[in-house]
Amino acid sequence: MQRKNEILLWTVISLIISYLPWYNFSAVLSFISKEYALTSIDTGMIISCFQAGYVLTVLLTGWLADKFGARRVMLSATLLTAISSTSFAFVVFDKWTVMLMRLLTGCACGGIYAPGMSLLSEWFPPRERGAALGAYTAASSVASAGGYFLAAPVAAAAGWRLGMLVTSVPVFAAFFVLLAFVREAPKAPGAAVQCNGPQLAPGGGYGGLALITASYMGHMWELYAFWAWIGPFLVACAVAGEMATAKAVSLGGLLAAVITLCGAPAVWIMGRLADRYGRTKMICLCALASLLPECAFGYLYGLPLGCIVLVGVWIGFWAVADSAIYKASLTELCISRIRTTLLGLQSALGYSMTIFAPVLFGWVLQRSNSSTNPTEATRWGPAFLLLGLGALLAPLAALALRRHPQAVLLCGGKK
Repeated sequence: MQRKNEILLWTVISLIISYLPWYNFSAVLSFISKEYALTSIDTGMIISCFQAGYVLTVLLTGWLADKFGARRVMLSATLLTAISSTSFAFVVFDKWTVMLMRLLTGCACGGIYAPGMSLLSEWFPPRERGAALGAYTAASSVASAGGYFLAAPVAAAAGWRLGMLVTSVPVFAAFFVLLAFVREAPKAPGAAVQCNGPQLAPGGGYGGLALITASYMGHMWELYAFWAWIGPFLVACAVAGEMATAKAVSLGGLLAAVITLCGAPAVWIMGRLADRYGRTKMICLCALASLLPECAFGYLYGLPLGCIVLVGVWIGFWAVADSAIYKASLTELCISRIRTTLLGLQSALGYSMTIFAPVLFGWVLQRSNSSTNPTEATRWGPAFLLLGLGALLAPLAALALRRHPQAVLLCGGKK
């Protein structure tokens, strides 16, 4: 028990540090946008380039992790993330190089999360897995908040390049944490292959895997576009209140960090509740609690900033709360020898939504406003409505999974 909890702790610490670069671009967007004359569409494309890079590699790294070990893949990916993100501050000079470097950083990040999920799944049995994977997923929320929290005020005080560096250089430390403290679970000699997978499931086939992945795709449509655009939205709201741009960037980044960080305890809490009360029940609860206010969120522009932040905190808590449940469910619907490959496939399909959602968000935002600068946008309602409507796929697919024969495999029948 003590050994696996230590592994969880160090794996969580490593992910928090290694994912700091995920939203550092969004945190310093106002300054980069002004320097390189980025439009809302340009911004959406850059955000999507990062997500595309992630998708490009997550399938390959899932297969590599099953073949050569999750820890080796995580080590390589963490080191490449540190190198590519740190290089950003020194090599970009226009929107195309910004896109390229964010693409490379996304590619590097693609080898960290899914292998980490698989590694922890080997240490924790199904009845404890939701909580463990919840803690690991919570680390990504903390990292996302940390990117905003560190990069935005540093950028406001000393320039966006330094803001990027303070969230990139520490990733080298994450590599050494993995190297020194994280190990794969020992396997008993001649252990039988886990057989709670689709080959032996009632009804056969891969229907359960398809449905939980479809639900995850709806979840991801909303989550990462919300995280990516909440900072610029809050900056725009602060500027609308006649706040100076530098102060608005710093405050917007801090508030975005708070909103993102609210999701960290939510993932662990809902992971534990899913272990106790059922996977699909918690997915439906979390999805509806976030997507309904998401549909109205952008129409709050012009109200006092405090009111907007309160709604943002609510969405931030629920939007990410079910993230680990999709992963835990998948590990219970497949055999262990292909677990990381299928986790990679689920991640690739889910993160493919994060390629399109930010671009469409930026396109709708630009079409709804006369200015191409996101900071000057005044009509945000249609763009956030787009996220809420797309997220409906999550509860609908989860409800369909409840009626599928393979649902009995979820957490000992707790569907």
